[in-house]
Amino acid sequence: MPDEARAFVDPLVVYRWPAYEVAFPNLTRRLDLAYAGITSDRLHQVVTERVTASAGATILHGVSVEQVTANTVQLADGRTLEATLVIDSRGPERLQAAGQVAYQKFVGLEVALAEPRPEFVPRLMDATVPQTDGYRFFYTLPFAPDRFLVEDTYYSDTPELDRDNLRREILAYAQRIGLRVAKVVREESGVLPLTTRAEAAAVREGVLVGGYAGGWFHPTTGYSFPVALRLAMHVSSLDTGKVLGTGWNRLLDRRQSQARFFNLLNRMLFGAVSPTERWNVFERFYRLPTATIERFYAMDITMADRVRLVVGRPPPGISLRAAFGRVFK
Repeated sequence: MPDEARAFVDPLVVYRWPAYEVAFPNLTRRLDLAYAGITSDRLHQVVTERVTASAGATILHGVSVEQVTANTVQLADGRTLEATLVIDSRGPERLQAAGQVAYQKFVGLEVALAEPRPEFVPRLMDATVPQTDGYRFFYTLPFAPDRFLVEDTYYSDTPELDRDNLRREILAYAQRIGLRVAKVVREESGVLPLTTRAEAAAVREGVLVGGYAGGWFHPTTGYSFPVALRLAMHVSSLDTGKVLGTGWNRLLDRRQSQARFFNLLNRMLFGAVSPTERWNVFERFYRLPTATIERFYAMDITMADRVRLVVGRPPPGISLRAAFGRVFK
C-alpha cells in the first residue's frame, strides 16, 4: 500500500498480523510481511461517517440503477442524478472478458472456538490437502484467540460451489489443525473470475468503469485492493473534469502492462498445467525472494520479477506442448 494512502486506509483496518505462513507438500515458509484485514461492517461505518460529514455528499441505499451515461444516473424510482463525472463500479458480473475465464472460488466459516489458540500464525495457503477441483488450499486467519476464519479456496476451471460439502470439509480441516469449533458465527463465499486475455475497458461511452468490470483487480489473485487504491487516489487528487486527462493514460498504461503479464501467467496456469498439479506452481512461487512476492501481490512487478517468475526449471505437471499450443498462440 502506498504511504500516502495510509491516512484513509488505516481507519478501515480491524485486524493486523506481523507475519503469515504458507504450507505445501515440499515447503513450509513463514514470511515476516505485515498482513491486515478489513471487515465490511467497518468499511460501511467509516465511509458512512465520512460521507455524512462531507458537504454535498449522500449515500442512497436500496435503490436500483436503471441507466448510466457520462453525466447522468437514472434510478429505478424515477429520479435522475446529474454529475460532471460518473464512476460505475457495480461488480464482477459486468466484466466483459475475452478468451477463457477461470475462477478463484471459496467458502469460509468464521468460527468461535471452545478453547483459545493465541499462538496461531495466519496461514494464507495450506495446500497440503487433497487437490480436488483444481488448485486447492485452506486459508486460516485468527481474528482473536478464540475466533477464526477458515476458508476452503480453489483455483478452478468452473464456477460451481458445493457449499454443503465445503462446510463439512472446513469443519473437518479445522479439527485436523487443532481448532475445536464451538459454533459457526458467520459464513462467506465468493466466485471471482480470473481473466486470461481480457484488458477490460476502463471507460465506456464516457463513464469511468471502476471495480472488477473496469479491470481494477489482480488477474491472478482476484484481489482488487491495491489496484482500487490507485484508482481512488487518482480520482481524488484531481478536479472531476480532469480525471480522464494525461495522468489517466499513465495510470491505464501501468495497469495494462501489469495485467498483460498476469494474464499470461493465468494462461500458463490454467492452460498448460493439469488441475491436480497446479500446487507445484505456487510452491515454486513461494521459494522466490520476499520482495518479489510483495510486488506480485501489489500488482507492481519489475522486469526482473517477471524473469524470476517464468525462467528456470518448470514445475512438475506443466505440459510444454500445451503451453505453446494454448498459452503463446
